[in-house]
Amino acid sequence: MKIIDTDLPGCRVLEPQVFGDARGFFYESFNQDKLDAAGLRLRFVQGNVSSSARGVLRGLHYQWPKPQGKLVSVLDGEVWDVAVDIRRGSPHFGRWTAVVLSAENKRHFWVPEGFAHGFVVLSERATFSYLCTNTYDAQAEVGLRWDDPDLGVDWPVSEPLLSAKDQAALWLRDVPEDRLPVYAP
Repeated sequence: MKIIDTDLPGCRVLEPQVFGDARGFFYESFNQDKLDAAGLRLRFVQGNVSSSARGVLRGLHYQWPKPQGKLVSVLDGEVWDVAVDIRRGSPHFGRWTAVVLSAENKRHFWVPEGFAHGFVVLSERATFSYLCTNTYDAQAEVGLRWDDPDLGVDWPVSEPLLSAKDQAALWLRDVPEDRLPVYAP
């Protein structure tokens, strides 16, 4: 497994070693020992899968005060995946990074606790997998506007398909301070 740092410290791309032949392919999607060796001491407690059509944008979501780190990947299709550092006091507060995840490239993306996360579907359909470090808590969930000018995420779509919840999401500047994660160096 190859682990690649992104331009946003803490967010990492994981590229598995893929073994393929005429029958198909095999790869190890998770190996705790290899992640430990790379300094990613993770414990997953919940797994989720979503399926979405082209142009669907899910996010930007996070939980606080019960944060979730997410190891995400695409089982079928292709998405443009985004992480945003929203930790109060972080030297990277408000910065984002993005990576294309697809069934073809088999990449995984680590989105640490304290980061907002979202993605938009680029293919006809996409099946998206999340491994989470904390269970979902509706009371802790916060949604940020996908088009927040203070974040300036350069989404590859101009008119995404949004859920009612994502349409009602907050601007980052309107999130109460106690609902933002805290940077802990």
